Amino acid sequence: MSYGQGGQGEPPWDPWKPGSQQPDWGSGTRTPDWAALAEASETRNRRRRLLVIGGSAIATLAVGAAVAMAVVSANGDNGDTASNQSGKGPGTVAVPSDTSASAPSFAPTSAPPPLDPKDFISSAKKDTAPLSPDILFPGSQLTVGDRVYRKGPTDSTTKCATGAQKTLPKALTDNGCTRLMRVTYSKDGVAVTVGVAVFDTSAQAAKARAQADTKSIIISLPGQGVATFCRKSVCRSTTNFYGRYVYFTLAGFTNGKDATTKSAEVFTAGDDLGEFTFRQIRRRGEAQASSAANR
Repeated sequence: MSYGQGGQGEPPWDPWKPGSQQPDWGSGTRTPDWAALAEASETRNRRRRLLVIGGSAIATLAVGAAVAMAVVSANGDNGDTASNQSGKGPGTVAVPSDTSASAPSFAPTSAPPPLDPKDFISSAKKDTAPLSPDILFPGSQLTVGDRVYRKGPTDSTTKCATGAQKTLPKALTDNGCTRLMRVTYSKDGVAVTVGVAVFDTSAQAAKARAQADTKSIIISLPGQGVATFCRKSVCRSTTNFYGRYVYFTLAGFTNGKDATTKSAEVFTAGDDLGEFTFRQIRRRGEAQASSAANR
């Protein structure tokens, strides 16, 4: 086999070895293969260029990785401080070293206390909403559970004593009663007259309530299909007060029969109307308190 242009059996020139490791070609009869040497040199240059380009790509990727890691670190929750962030690559965020400034403070605020509905029904100065039997007792009937009471006649007078009897006229007059409203409800042969006495202040109402006794009774109000009741028969009466209002009930049978402690229907009717009256007075205060709060 012939290696280059040298003699038989001589190893060829290896372009990848240094000159000290090349075979001895001897004198001029063993000349190198210049074409092979030129091709080898071009191959080396081409590989060197590829290495340089590849190295630049790796460096670019390294910078990109540094930025990504810095961004993740900045948004992360790893507790890095200003000291261990120094010297990092792109994406490092400088943290102010002076953290002695106190957090902003705000003056304490407090919402005003809610308005008390009872205040608005405890004096004539605040209790200024319109008032009448039909406003306090609206509609044509009252339903309590499965019990339906039909609303009957109503009455309103500034001469409070004319709607009361026995010891009640004196208690109302002495304490400055300004108005007495009455309304009657009936159901299945039982009728109840509710009376509401109005005073200028809750103190006057409380005093009138204290002076009322078991003989302080309003006069029943018949009419509109309700027969006269509780004029000669025994009936059940109650007295309570709330704010500047004293309210009464008088319940009994419309056929003139006496009520007894066993007359459950009379007691139930009186309690239903007494509770309803209390709730209506309280709602009056709530409505006026709400209106004042929204002004």
